[in-house]
Amino acid sequence: MDVAVILLTLVGLMYFAYRGVSVLVLAPILAMSAALLTSDFPFLYALSNVFMPAAANYIKLYFPIFIAGAIFGKLMGASGAARTISRSIIQYLGTKHAILSVVLATALLTYGGVSLFVVVFAMYPIGAATFRAAGIPKRLLPAAITLGAFTFTMTALPGTPQYLNTMPTIPFGTTIYAAPALGLLAGTMMLVLGVLWIKFRANKAILAGEGYGEHEDGKDETAENTAAPGLMLSLLPILLVFVINFVLTNIYFKSPEIIAAYEALETRVNGTWPVILALLVAIAFMLVAYRRYLFEANKHVFDGSVGSLLPIFNTASEVGYGAVITALTAFVAIKAGIAAIDIPDLFKVAITSTSLAGIIGSSSGGTGMVLAMLGNDFLSTGINPEVLHRVVLLAAGGLDTLPHCGAVITLLAVCRLTHRQSYGDIAVVTMAIPLMSAFTVIVVHLTTGLV
Repeated sequence: MDVAVILLTLVGLMYFAYRGVSVLVLAPILAMSAALLTSDFPFLYALSNVFMPAAANYIKLYFPIFIAGAIFGKLMGASGAARTISRSIIQYLGTKHAILSVVLATALLTYGGVSLFVVVFAMYPIGAATFRAAGIPKRLLPAAITLGAFTFTMTALPGTPQYLNTMPTIPFGTTIYAAPALGLLAGTMMLVLGVLWIKFRANKAILAGEGYGEHEDGKDETAENTAAPGLMLSLLPILLVFVINFVLTNIYFKSPEIIAAYEALETRVNGTWPVILALLVAIAFMLVAYRRYLFEANKHVFDGSVGSLLPIFNTASEVGYGAVITALTAFVAIKAGIAAIDIPDLFKVAITSTSLAGIIGSSSGGTGMVLAMLGNDFLSTGINPEVLHRVVLLAAGGLDTLPHCGAVITLLAVCRLTHRQSYGDIAVVTMAIPLMSAFTVIVVHLTTGLV
């Protein structure tokens, strides 16, 4: 019965989140409900002594990367730099390669550090105009954007500064370049198979006589005549993030003197530090170089700062819920059931990660729960921490985009489309193909030892 209670609260979390109930409210209520129904400990104890410490610890660990990333993304969008980059790629490749253009433009912005939600708003008007010119059904546009933003640039490519890629660095002692060969393999699979799928669907629709469709795309708030930096100036912040992050990660923080200095303080180098410092330098650069395009720079910094709060508190709330669930006696039975499956440990890691991400509807929430609940257990299996880092993220990027996923709901709202129109193709490129890539990576690692 106690296991049934846990499953009931998980289903409740998924259902009510899909219905639009805030996770900030939902997670603590369901956590206390689980404690109350199982009678393992008082429900108020669950709130104050289990839920809140876990949530607060998550915020303590990851708030700097959330706020730095949000401000960076806001400035890239507000200055017009994101628009310049995406339009340049699309103009270079042309409408003949409209799908690839939208995917690559989105991917470059995401891999450059622009937050996923900023990319969605920046890419929609440009992608819509490109698909209209190419005669590709608009209903396929969300799949192209999610392929570039929610898949390989978020979970697979080594060095991506997206905050999700920084999360395992602390518990596993890795860097954001963990398992580079496996990451590149998975990223290549997602990109190639995803583009081929969308092109297949587009060609099939066009042969059937379907065009872009009659859609009220609305006014493009980033019109052509809006002042924006040129291409090279727009690329410089992204290059700064790449270069500084690489140097700090692979040279400065790898030096014996620096490592010894932190060990003397009874700590170790934090894998998020290089990304935070790189983003801060890029932010400072944009505030100076883009001052003629940022008419209200203080407001944009403020908006970016505030915009980081809801994502981190949502994720922290989900982590707090996970902490309560793992503290219940019944969870021991669930862990034992997973451990009893006669498959390699890496597959168990992937199954656990993607299942939790799917239940929550969030890759970051699922990853946060996995790391908080089972991070030490995974390390105790003896699996290479770099491989663990990459597999946890690849799997979390699988079922995270079930229909109740907040990012999918936001994207469809921005594109003025419905689940019925577009979700099927989103599911293929953000769930089926990423999961195929994740399990392929596991097989390759187990058979060849590739890292």
